[in-house]
Amino acid sequence: MSRQKIEDGELSSSLIVKEKPSDGAGHGSSGEEQGGIGTTSATTMVVLSTFVAVCGSYVFGTAIGYSSPAQTGIIADLGLSVTEYSLFGSILTIGAMIGAVMSGRIADYIGQKCTMGFAEIFCIVGWLAIIFSKAAFWLDFGRLLVGYGMGLLSYVVPVYIAEVTPKDIRGGFTSVHQLLICCGVSLTYLVGAFATWRTLALIGTIPCLMQLLGLFFIPESPRWQAKIGKWKECEASLQRLRGNNADISDEANEIKDYTEQHQQHSESSLFDLFQKEYTRSLTVGVGLMVLQQFGGVNGIAFYASSIFISAGFSSSVGMIAMVVVQVPMTALGVVLLDKSGRRLLLLVSAAGTCLGCFLVGLSFFLQDLQQWKEATPILSLGGVLVYTGSFSLGMGGIPWVIMSEIFPINMKGSAGSLVTLVSWLGSWIISFAFNFLMKWSSTGTFFIFATVCGSTVLFVAKLVPDTRGRTLEEIQASMNPFS
Repeated sequence: MSRQKIEDGELSSSLIVKEKPSDGAGHGSSGEEQGGIGTTSATTMVVLSTFVAVCGSYVFGTAIGYSSPAQTGIIADLGLSVTEYSLFGSILTIGAMIGAVMSGRIADYIGQKCTMGFAEIFCIVGWLAIIFSKAAFWLDFGRLLVGYGMGLLSYVVPVYIAEVTPKDIRGGFTSVHQLLICCGVSLTYLVGAFATWRTLALIGTIPCLMQLLGLFFIPESPRWQAKIGKWKECEASLQRLRGNNADISDEANEIKDYTEQHQQHSESSLFDLFQKEYTRSLTVGVGLMVLQQFGGVNGIAFYASSIFISAGFSSSVGMIAMVVVQVPMTALGVVLLDKSGRRLLLLVSAAGTCLGCFLVGLSFFLQDLQQWKEATPILSLGGVLVYTGSFSLGMGGIPWVIMSEIFPINMKGSAGSLVTLVSWLGSWIISFAFNFLMKWSSTGTFFIFATVCGSTVLFVAKLVPDTRGRTLEEIQASMNPFS
């Protein structure tokens, strides 16, 4: 990072932007005038690239949201038992874990852009298998394929966005990933109330096709191109992303310098990730995913209806209220992320989820004591809404943003696979165990979740850096000083 100039003469001519000719009105386009705009603002290409990438996030959301509204129709049409339908719902997570294990390595070999296309092929084939299925086997097979595509997308989408956006807007743009997941879930619930399960699956192919088509119009990640030695392509992609008149020489030099420092480690394996120099990055990345999942999000999201019923509240009103809170709070998180910073927003979000779980646990505790019977349903609803809103504000999306920022380029594939796998494994554990925990003790379950969320506040305060306004190379150098 100490070098200010590219020493290789051939590469210098490729990476430094040529001066643009006069525009005819006597105004040249000097790098000094245009450079700030090119590196700190959202150009049309950055917006388009983000939009195409988050089509994959929407696919993610539709897959998660599909099983709930489709349940009645599938069971009636295909004669599935509750056990068979439970397998159909849960096999998505199994596919996602398989995709997560492979996601980083695939992205390392073929790039983030091609990986998104690869994932969408599996998603489309999976949705088609569901649409035309006449038996449980093809239904499950299609769901498994969609889950595999989801596992790939859950890693590659935030990483791609982080690598193509300027540092000053990177957080907000990367967190759109979580916003589109949220929108995908909510709109699938809404459309599923009116459409048949086959029609709903057909609608699920639309964002897949949109992303496949859009990939032809956006550049590959310049940082991935630099990693594999395609310097001219790296410069061309960076120029497209920052604007034709932007001076990209400083950013290109920094990418080149940092990439060359790690070039000798380009074939690093998963075991290399556990070396001393990566301890902090690994602790932060894995720790945030573990705390995110074991804070109870999937238990609350998947079984909110039964929580409301257990608390004596209308499940339909409760579910509508959750959707009304979730989308705007996720959008607010996107807006605030590059203004308040990752760390502060995570602290507020984790504290809110702790309060929400405590309120739900308190409502069940009062029910057990036969106290304040009229107030406990309202307390339960309030707790779930506080949890949902707080989680959507930060804990839902920021761990994925930070994961995409903190690992050095030579370890990003292995680290991304591990972190994504941990997230999906935690999701499966909580989803599977939640009903058993509720039978054991509803009060105890939510007080445990509140304790985990409270621990998240301490974890963030002690270990998580604020990466706002810093380049990826600066973040990774500070997190991994010995690498």
